[in-house]
Amino acid sequence: MNDLFAGRLGKGASNQSYSAADIEVLEGLEPVRRRPGMYIGGTDENALHHLASEIIDNAMDEAVAGHADRIEVTLEPDNWLTVRDNGRGIPVDPHPKFPKLSALEVILTTLHSGGKFSGKAYDTSGGLHGVGSSVVNALSERLEVEIALDRTLFTQAYARGKPLTKLKNAGPVHNRRGTTIRFKPDPEIFGKLHFQAARLYRFCRSKAYLYRGVEIRWSCDPSLVMGETPSSAVLHFPGGLTDYLAAAVEGQPTVIPAPWSGEVTFPNNAGRAEWAATWLEGGEGFLNTYANTIPTPQGGTHEAGFRSALVKGLRAYGELRKEKRAASVTAEDLFGGLAGTLSVFVRDPHFQGQTKDKLTNPEAGRLVENALRDHFDHWLTGDFKLADNLLAWAIERAEDRIRRKEQKDTPRKTATRKLRLPGKLADCASESSEGTEIFLVEGDSAGGSAKQARDRVTQAVLPLRGKILNVASASTEKLRANQELKDLIEALGCGVGDRFDIARLRYARVIIMTDADVDGAHIAALLMTFFYKELPALVRDGRVFLAQPPLYRLSAGPKSVYARDDADKDRLIKREFKANQKVEVSRFKGLGEMPPMSLKETTMDPRKRTLLRVVLPPEERADTANLIEALMGRKPELRFKFIQENASKLDEAEVDV
Repeated sequence: MNDLFAGRLGKGASNQSYSAADIEVLEGLEPVRRRPGMYIGGTDENALHHLASEIIDNAMDEAVAGHADRIEVTLEPDNWLTVRDNGRGIPVDPHPKFPKLSALEVILTTLHSGGKFSGKAYDTSGGLHGVGSSVVNALSERLEVEIALDRTLFTQAYARGKPLTKLKNAGPVHNRRGTTIRFKPDPEIFGKLHFQAARLYRFCRSKAYLYRGVEIRWSCDPSLVMGETPSSAVLHFPGGLTDYLAAAVEGQPTVIPAPWSGEVTFPNNAGRAEWAATWLEGGEGFLNTYANTIPTPQGGTHEAGFRSALVKGLRAYGELRKEKRAASVTAEDLFGGLAGTLSVFVRDPHFQGQTKDKLTNPEAGRLVENALRDHFDHWLTGDFKLADNLLAWAIERAEDRIRRKEQKDTPRKTATRKLRLPGKLADCASESSEGTEIFLVEGDSAGGSAKQARDRVTQAVLPLRGKILNVASASTEKLRANQELKDLIEALGCGVGDRFDIARLRYARVIIMTDADVDGAHIAALLMTFFYKELPALVRDGRVFLAQPPLYRLSAGPKSVYARDDADKDRLIKREFKANQKVEVSRFKGLGEMPPMSLKETTMDPRKRTLLRVVLPPEERADTANLIEALMGRKPELRFKFIQENASKLDEAEVDV
């Protein structure tokens, strides 16, 4: 037996030899192309747009450093993006360490190269790791660069990170300086993904708000524009963050008449901060934070300092006014309705990961808290009437929170105490399940719009990440391990299987609200499959519904109507508008692209919306299990058979090409 075992082991080892020849050494930018996720977080749409942000951020660094005041961003057909600034221009002289290469070529072909390490060329900057431009170059099918420096134009072209040409002197140039980079992301990396005009425009607009000294000139080929995104615009906001906040909360009632805003320089020239904030009477607030003009959606130490300064400041003001209830105010109370933006500029910022979603400098929190606490205290004591209104509003929210926590006798509250509710659930305030509903939406973007559009008393929102597990073809182990489904089950509170108890259901209605496109329909189908297989009692009891969001907005003059699909669009154009009237047709890319007021009016307001109840007709129940198994189960041959048998029933116009 030992000889037999040894023989088998020897044979296996010979088939899996491992030697020095198997060790690869990746040189230059090859690691970026092999593992793009390490540098830009993946190869999805977010990663694609991260390339644009890296190049635009470099231009913004020139502006913040005081060397540029104009940036041009142009989106062209075939996925080309051009970014031009009028800054100093990337150096083109030979690099001291690599004398055969220009500094430009070193920057574009070498990881961890740049002028932002020492702090001599830039006091503060967003790019600090020296990988931004070289990563964009590595992941571009083609990249072209022009440098206008000392009245001379220099050009060079690259393909997938490698130079196609040497640095060329293109001759004299007048009335121009700075860097121009034009690039096209590589389809080998990103497939068929394309830059989205709306997303790039919003990014450019946020940059212009963040630094009032820059003018960003946006242009886009008209064929690429959808919705309300302009094909060209000059973005310049002398009021900075205050201008942004005024536009963001326009038309919404606020607790204070004007925003609290300002800017401050930190001691010892350690950086500076700028902020603008107000408080909304109702609805969801927001807090957008930035570090060196880089968005930090996960917050970080600067946001923690901001929160601490405001909470401590308001409590201290309560003590000054001898209001004992002020001690109960928490960050949840004060920031639940806050609408604001915080932008800091610090030396040597530390971000969490290359995608820079979170600032981690400990000193940033202390600097922000100390600087803004002083300003907040002066602002509160400068207008007692204003400050008293804010304090009374915060105390009311605190008492409401405490009251809800202490009410333990209602069925819904009992269920809530037994559950660990998922953190991304935006729950409703009602203590009874009667009249309440939970909206299941796809992704954080749609979730953000839905949270702003909802009725906070009766409507809850649970964002789900992407397409959930197909429970018809998944094993029990996969089902139990799936976090999205676990979050959904915990939010509903009624349990599954043997633990199911409809009396513990936390909401009267469960509403599936997905985009009005093919992907949205697929996600809705997966969710309906989940309810049918795991929670059939909810379907039989008529608790599951499908929302009907519009796909189009039709506008002519002051009149606007919404259409659910192409057929509805054609019908409404004929019925609602005059025959010779020019009707503007806007197609919603998804729920996340819809203004919250439009989403509320068309899809979430019970007085105006249309819901489809998910039911099992009695005459079809016997065949439902077989149909779901055929369409959603593990056997593709059953799906193919179904398509063959039913394809002839579709009109040619119904086939989605």
